[in-house]
Amino acid sequence: MEVSQLSLGIVVALVLVALAFDFMNGFHDAANSIATVVSTRVLKPYQAVILAAFFNFLAVFIFHLSVANTVGKGIVDQGIVDHYVVFGALIGAIAWNLITWWYGIPSSSSHALIGGIVGAGVAKAGTWALIPAGILKTVAFIIISPLIGLLLGAALLIAISWIFRRTTPSRVDRLFRKLQLVSSSMYSLGHGGNDAQKTIGIIWMLLIASGYSGAADPVPTWVVIACYVTIGLGTMFGGWRIVKTMGQRITKIRPVGGFCAELSGSVALFLATAFGIPVSTTHTITGSIVGVGAAQNVSAVRWGVAGDLLWAWILTIPCSAFIAGLAWWLGHVIFRT
Repeated sequence: MEVSQLSLGIVVALVLVALAFDFMNGFHDAANSIATVVSTRVLKPYQAVILAAFFNFLAVFIFHLSVANTVGKGIVDQGIVDHYVVFGALIGAIAWNLITWWYGIPSSSSHALIGGIVGAGVAKAGTWALIPAGILKTVAFIIISPLIGLLLGAALLIAISWIFRRTTPSRVDRLFRKLQLVSSSMYSLGHGGNDAQKTIGIIWMLLIASGYSGAADPVPTWVVIACYVTIGLGTMFGGWRIVKTMGQRITKIRPVGGFCAELSGSVALFLATAFGIPVSTTHTITGSIVGVGAAQNVSAVRWGVAGDLLWAWILTIPCSAFIAGLAWWLGHVIFRT
């Protein structure tokens, strides 16, 4: 398809679909930012989502667009991207997010989108169109990001337990109830910085493919602002079904544990964003929560629940890719000109 044949109406429609995914990303992943601070009763749910949404947006002023560059140019060959590929990728990601949200499964919106791009790209051009380096580093962080969260979370809790070993539990709780406001804000900052950029990347991919932006041009400012605002709005509505799984079912969280989980998760997100890796905020915070629970007592973690989550992580990319392949075919029916 020639660039000139793609109408502005189709581009606008796909941008709106992308923003719908961005909203769903915030809605679906709100639990990652607020589960621990709500479960420890440091904040009420409505207070937590407002705080998280604010820091989601604040990330626009802090992080470079390294993740957007990976999503937009580092997953599939730019030469095969057209509106059918973008449509398939978005529908695959949105459909999988809705399925996992309905069942209260904290899967990864990030990997759903990556799977969607892979599935739609392969449906159009075969596996040769994939860029192995971008996919491999994304897949590697399915293991690396929760492992970083787990190790840092456990190490932080052990260190804090030693430092405050002579302090009464009530005083520790009071202190870390306040510090959780800081750690929760940092995690929300990392969430916005990494996740909003994924939608920026796919809109940028669409604009380049349709000729409305050059491959060497910077990302349009309106795309950046729109994506950060939209993910913040999604976070404000919150995915309450998933909050219970993240904050209560994996292990019992107290303020000091919530602080350790959020801070370790923040470090992992900041590092991944700096290196342009579209990491899963869900995987990161889950690993951190497991690390905090295991540092207290291995039996404190409900390993059966953690195992169920692991299956969801493994299935996300192939399932969203399969749906995206079907959606790529459906796109030819909807957008046929």
